[in-house]
Amino acid sequence: MKDALTLTQTWDKTFPKSDAVEHRKVTFPNRYGIPLAADLYTPKSATGRLAALAVCGPFGAVKEQAAGLYAQEMAERGFLALAFDPSFTGESGGSPRYMASPDINTEDFQAAVDFLSVQENVDPEKIGIIGICGWGGIALNAAALDTRVQATVAATMYDMSRVNAKGYFDAEDSADARRQKRAALNAQRVADFRSGSYALGGGVVDPLPADAPFFVRDYYDYYKTPRGYHPRSLNSNGGWAVTGCMSFLNQPLLAYAGEIESAVLLLHGEKAHSRYFSEDTFARLTGENKFLRILPGAVHTDLYDRRDIIPFPEIESFFRQYLA
Repeated sequence: MKDALTLTQTWDKTFPKSDAVEHRKVTFPNRYGIPLAADLYTPKSATGRLAALAVCGPFGAVKEQAAGLYAQEMAERGFLALAFDPSFTGESGGSPRYMASPDINTEDFQAAVDFLSVQENVDPEKIGIIGICGWGGIALNAAALDTRVQATVAATMYDMSRVNAKGYFDAEDSADARRQKRAALNAQRVADFRSGSYALGGGVVDPLPADAPFFVRDYYDYYKTPRGYHPRSLNSNGGWAVTGCMSFLNQPLLAYAGEIESAVLLLHGEKAHSRYFSEDTFARLTGENKFLRILPGAVHTDLYDRRDIIPFPEIESFFRQYLA
């Protein structure tokens, strides 16, 4: 349960530091023994035991980007909030680097709940989670598994199993298309084994092609510009290992989404290319404590960092109701 991570102590976030929030670096292990690095945000005016939130995402980002912004904002609103780097990425441990796993990454959220549950200033009966982009789907998977999670917000979510197995907009949803993907990935495994290293797939394309589709431009505007660039972000730099997301092809994340009993709020932009993930997932959820909010005019990355668009008052109200 020990770790030996080297953490950056200077403020290197993509957003300004709040004077109303105390910030410190923490580490904790997941169930597989991988040490995770996190930023802990605590409201300076807080007393007693607080409701707490674990925050992660987007998929391929680091805690210094959107997750940290959400965590600090929620701490300003009175919650203790933990923004963490998932296994194999950022300042967290795990080798080889830049790998993803439906199982291990779901466990990362549960390990964050473990950490929060034993803090003296946290009420262990009042813990929620926030997942952004691909981590929205992973957060819902954690909510389906972890009965300690009382409420979940998934913002601009992706179902990473669906997009890997079926392609964007389900355009590659056929046995033949999946067979070709599997063949290419397994050929890459052999190449990686021969070389003794794992080839990277590349982050967001740069320079941006003139004919790039809108959603690629949307990602470029965040990850490749001063707005959201970070030197440890996979999407800002070399990206995931080519084989990094392979297991998502065969392991559906949201198989038991319909059995989530705790509260869920899905947030998505009206003009986001990914909107269908939230709408289709919402149709599978059950109970009167499930909500879908479509934000007029918003695109996918608007919910990463646009404080004028992200409905933080609504997120606060949701957690105050369901972490009461």
